[in-house]
Amino acid sequence: MPTAYILVNCTLGSEEKIISELTNLPDVKEVRGTYGVHDVFVKVRSSDTESMNNTITNKIRKVPGITSTVTLVVIEEQGGKESL
Repeated sequence: MPTAYILVNCTLGSEEKIISELTNLPDVKEVRGTYGVHDVFVKVRSSDTESMNNTITNKIRKVPGITSTVTLVVIEEQGGKESL
């Protein structure tokens, strides 16, 4: 299953509304407000790459108040560890 981490910047004061809206997307598995350079962290896990691309491009990036995103696509073959 393809996984991506998205770092979101948004307009000041829109964070809670954006977090609430992103939480309702089926492929979004985790959403957290963050301090620092980026305002919101989003974890997306989809059944296939096409679905993941659709979620990121047509749903997440079009949420009102989001000003920019940085998408990190996981390289599954490089392993790693995921906590449940």
